[in-house]
Parts: sequence; C-alpha cells; structure tokens
Amino acid sequence: MNKGDKKDIRQLSLEELQEFFLSVGDKKFRANQVYEWLWNKSLKNFDDMTNISLPTREMLKANFTINHVKVDLMQHSNDGTIKNAVKLYDDKIVESVLIPTSKRITACVSSQVGCSLDCNFCATARLKRMRNLNPDEIYDQVVAIKEEADTYFQRPLTNIVFMGMGEPLLNYANVIEAIDKITSPEGLGMAPRRITLSTVGIPKMIKKMADDGVKFNLAISLHSAINETRSRLMPINDKSPLEDLAEALKYWYYKTKSKVTYEYVIWDGVNDDEEHARALAKFCKHIPSKVNIIQYNPIDEGEFRQASQEAVDMYVRILESQGIVAKVRKSRGQDIDAACGQLANKNEVASI
Repeated sequence: MNKGDKKDIRQLSLEELQEFFLSVGDKKFRANQVYEWLWNKSLKNFDDMTNISLPTREMLKANFTINHVKVDLMQHSNDGTIKNAVKLYDDKIVESVLIPTSKRITACVSSQVGCSLDCNFCATARLKRMRNLNPDEIYDQVVAIKEEADTYFQRPLTNIVFMGMGEPLLNYANVIEAIDKITSPEGLGMAPRRITLSTVGIPKMIKKMADDGVKFNLAISLHSAINETRSRLMPINDKSPLEDLAEALKYWYYKTKSKVTYEYVIWDGVNDDEEHARALAKFCKHIPSKVNIIQYNPIDEGEFRQASQEAVDMYVRILESQGIVAKVRKSRGQDIDAACGQLANKNEVASI
C-alpha cells in the first residue's frame, strides 16, 4: 500500500478511532492515547508514540498516514514578523504569518489554497481557488507558529486570526472543526476569545455562525459603507450588499451579544473623503462595534494607493465624535510581503 493510498488518521473522529481499534481486537482506550498524541501533543510520526507498543505502531503505519504540513520556506522581517510558505501533502502552498508585538504573538493562518472572491486590492485574489484546507492543515499552521514563537521569541502563542489566504466562511465546516481542535482541552486548549475570524461578510454564513453559538470573535473586511464603492473594491458586495450584511450582523449580535470589528483600509481617491467616513460611522451604529483602520500594503503599481495621514486623522475624528472606538493599525512584515493583503505564492501569481 502506498502512502498516497492510506487515509490520514486525523480524518477520523475519536469515536471512529475507537471503533477502528475495537475492530482489530485492541482496547478502546488505545484510541484515546493515539488521539492525544495527534491533537494535544501535535505528533507528526507514529514512531514517536512512546506509550504505544511497537506492533501497534507498525499496524497504524500499515493502515494510516499523517499528512502534516511542512514549512517549505521561512522569511524573517526586519520587524520580527515571520512568514511561512507552507507545503501541503499534495505540494500546494499556502502562507501563514507570525506577528510579534510587545504584548502578544499572533498567528495569521490561511483557510483555502487561493481565493475566489476577486477583491481588487488583494494579492491572494489573483490566485485561483484550488481547494479548501482540511482541519488538520489549518491546525498544523497554528502548531508551526506556536513552535516558532517558542524558538525565536521564547514566548507563547497568544492569538490566532483567520486573515490569511482564502475566505473562511466558504470553508466553514473545516474551519469550525479546526477551531474545535485548537480550543478543546484534548487539543491545544486555546481560549476561543483569543481567536478572530475575518470575513468579507457572507450574510447567510454569519447567521449560521450565530445559530451555531460560536465563541470566537468576528471581524468584517468592510472598506466602504457605500454600496457603489464597496462593489468596486469587493465584487461580492453585488450579491451581498451592505443592507443584507447589516441585517446579518444584527442577527449575530442578537444571538451572541458579541461586538464586531470592522477592518477598514482608506485609499487615496477611493474612500478618503468625509462622505465615506460619515457612512462608516452610520454603519457602525447597527450593532456595538469598533474599527481597525489598516495601513494599505501595495501589491503592484496599480490603482490603489495609501491615503494621506490627513484622511486617516479625519476618519478617526469623525468616528470618535460618534462614540466609536477607532484604532489605526500599522502593518508589519511589509518587507517580506507578509502584511495584510499581500499573501500569495509569488510563483503561482506569476504563472496566472
């Protein structure tokens, strides 16, 4: 049996693993031991399962594989940011980022290989969407950054953001399962409140998250509260206009009582006037929220340019006058194309 013919053991639930061990005449508790090695200790090799007998390990190797990801290339920014080119079992590449600050270390992880949403300002949008990531592939990105935090900073990983390649809500089931593995006591045991899922805002999926009672944070990639402008930036707004998004967010808050963060980039000549700032302030009134104004990271010599500091200050002034918390976020990792909107396998981009 070739490795490619074997099932990844991490595709099995604990119950399915227990059933497997019973089917081969072994004890049910053996599954619990293996499950702990896989998800709590993040083991990559059956041979290292030291409390499992050698014959049992050989039996597992004969029947299963562990398709863990590999960091194919690691780049270090001048500001301490680390970008990983992560090779998957089928040799496709995604990128993840370790973002260090004085108070926290954040893992920015991907949820899809490429993206299908065509946001005009984002490098990842230039990649065709090739496939969704499996739960274990999302989990492995977190584990890799957790290990890098220990190695390079001697500090623990504190936060996770789904702001890498892909749209998390278009890979909903796998993302939710990965978050369960990351947050459960049997997994990495991270608190859900330390996790933020960032989405362009797909109304029916926001409502589903609310119905499912998720405990992590929600961020919306907004960038304009005027439909015409937002559709120019993000074509999905034609299918899911701001009115539908607002309705879904009201439902989210009604069900979860959790405020939302709006991510907002201000571009020169696009949304840098008072009309757009006041529209944003009005949109923020739908539910309790805050705004992160994000520095734009150029992806080429195209039409989008960072707005002036005066425009940023004007936004902050108008938002704060309406009682809305607004923070200006300086991008990190720009020198290695690791900042927001810059993630893309450059070889893949060049071939399209």
